[in-house]
Amino acid sequence: MSIDEKFKVETEILKHDVLCMKLNGFLDAHTAPILENAVQSAITENNFKIIMNFEKLDYISSAGLGVFMSFIEEIRSNNGDIKMTGMNDKVFTVFDLLGFPMLFDISPNTDELMTKFVDYDNH
Repeated sequence: MSIDEKFKVETEILKHDVLCMKLNGFLDAHTAPILENAVQSAITENNFKIIMNFEKLDYISSAGLGVFMSFIEEIRSNNGDIKMTGMNDKVFTVFDLLGFPMLFDISPNTDELMTKFVDYDNH
């Protein structure tokens, strides 16, 4: 199985210029560069409001978590954020053990996350 088959990122622009990245498969040290490239492309295109959708993500390693940490400062300095939705219990446990819920908005409800972006814009 090639790296491209193990992990994919699909992007879609939602309302209010929010970019949704749908993560699919296994996010580990081998596949993390795919996500890095996708996030870097979003930043290059001035997309700083990002929702990561984990519904189809089966596994994440610390290398995968590191991708979010490597970009969050730059994104937030551009009045954006990374918000997360659709995690299964196994993936959420990894985020929870490392304290990510204190650093990122994580919600099963995409509409709730969208509202937070809109509320943020109105302040």
